[in-house]
This record gives sequence, C-alpha cells and structure tokens, in this order.
Amino acid sequence: MKKAYVLLANGFELIEALTPVAVLRRGGVKVATVSIYDKLEVTSSNHVTIKADTILDLEKIKDGDLLILPGGYPGYENLSLDKSVVKCVEYYYENSKYIGAICGAPTILAKNLLLEGKDFTCHTGVLSEISQGNYINEKVVVSEKIITSRGAGTSLDFSLKLLEILADSATVKRIKEEMQC
Repeated sequence: MKKAYVLLANGFELIEALTPVAVLRRGGVKVATVSIYDKLEVTSSNHVTIKADTILDLEKIKDGDLLILPGGYPGYENLSLDKSVVKCVEYYYENSKYIGAICGAPTILAKNLLLEGKDFTCHTGVLSEISQGNYINEKVVVSEKIITSRGAGTSLDFSLKLLEILADSATVKRIKEEMQC
C-alpha cells in the first residue's frame, strides 16, 4: 500500500491540507497528518484546530512514497523554519520520493535549492520569493518527482494528480466518478 504524509504547521490552509487526505484515502493510499510540534493539535489559518495523526519524527515517516506540504499563511513559513521539516524534505528529495507542495509551500523547496532546473507553479503572491526553476502558469505542474500547485482553488486538481501518481488508472477513474469530477 502506498503511503503519504501531510506536514502541518500552525497557519496551514485547511483545503490544501485536507483535500489530499480525503482524495488519497478514497483511493486506498494510507495517509497520515503530521504535526511538526510536540503536540497533535495544529491550528489552521482559518482558526480551525485539528488533531494530527502523529508527531513529526523523520525515522517514522521515511517509509512514505509522498510528502505533502500545504500552503496557508503563515503555515508554509512555519514549515520552512523548522529544521526537522527541512530534513524530511531533503530526505524525500535525495531518495527520489515524491514531494507535493501547494500555494506558498514551493518556497520551501526553493529555499533548499530543490527547484533548480525544475518546472513549478505556486501562488502568485510568493512567486517573487522563488529565483530558481521555471514558473509555469498552470493549476498543477509535475517536474520529475516534484508536484506543485497554485493554491486553495486548485486543491482538488492537486489531490487528483497526487492520486494519479500513486494509484492505478482504474482507481483514479473510480474516484473521479464517485466524486463527480
């Protein structure tokens, strides 16, 4: 069974974090939400507190196929400032695992020089923070093992692309039909 982890920091965008959880779980992917703090409760940018499935420990999430970085302000900045998050992102990148980043989260990849030579998209509000890679004005961009998306309004497109990467075409078709996409 494929596995995905969604990293959560205070200020995350609800739609960007939880749409991938819903879509991937429907498709049979084992998904866990991961608090970057020493407690499970994490509060979104919309002031909704959720209880994550687990607390960040790189050793416990090395087995994933996909690491998801949601945006939301200041969530993506909180992720980028956490050394454990950076180690996780670097581990996934160096081990050719998938990394999904939406909205402001591609800045985390850029700060760690992981967009060099890659196509990407992001929220236009953070585009000036990214000085590498090739910006593509699309809803979702896949460049090797990095999947990026623009923001809350593209969360479903992003999530379905992640499912396409991790599941077979019959599963993707079934989920799209069930969700009436």
